[in-house]
Amino acid sequence: MPKRIAIVEDEAELASLLDYNLTHHGFETQVLAGSQGTLKTLEGMKPDLILLDVMLPEMDGFELCRQIRRSSALSRTPVLFLTARSDEVDRVLGLEIGGDDYMTKPFSPRELVARVKAHLRREELDAEPAATEIGPFKLDRSARRVFLTGRELSLTSTEFNLLEFFLTHPGRAYSRDQLLESVWGEQRFVTPRTVDVHVRRLREQIEEQPESPRYLTTVRGFGYRFEEAV
Repeated sequence: MPKRIAIVEDEAELASLLDYNLTHHGFETQVLAGSQGTLKTLEGMKPDLILLDVMLPEMDGFELCRQIRRSSALSRTPVLFLTARSDEVDRVLGLEIGGDDYMTKPFSPRELVARVKAHLRREELDAEPAATEIGPFKLDRSARRVFLTGRELSLTSTEFNLLEFFLTHPGRAYSRDQLLESVWGEQRFVTPRTVDVHVRRLREQIEEQPESPRYLTTVRGFGYRFEEAV
């Protein structure tokens, strides 16, 4: 079955362009203008990926993303922000509230399709049927769920990929560039700053004291290391 892409964009011309290019590449799409009923429509649609404009007529795209991450039906759905705002603070905010990627207008439809395919491909990797116990962590690849001492973590798609990598590669230090290559893959369109944002979000969920991490530690001047979970 074709993957379903939700396009939340109020600019009719751009939405039409995105719709055309995605359907041309075999995706099933639905265009939404970003009204107050958008969240309910998304929950009913259950898309495989959401393209989300930041500047919407009735609701800020960042706020809609927060609602998406609180929704049980959408919490793990990849979100790719579309925006005319290129400031780093906006990009970081988009990642901190649960976005998986960020594209600044204008962008080429070809690059957007490549990013969509890259994120969907990540969703399909490592689908193993059995759950793995790693210290207090339980990693279920097939369901893309992680539990810590029996409590399920609320992870975005990218956060799951990053935590999965750390859990399966403990004890070794990795630079930001190595993490980008291993987790985001060959078609990565992000910067080393992105790693810091996602590490901070992971620490907020897995550490009792995020400022003094037990598991996900910083290797000064280099990157990060995941300590053996016992």
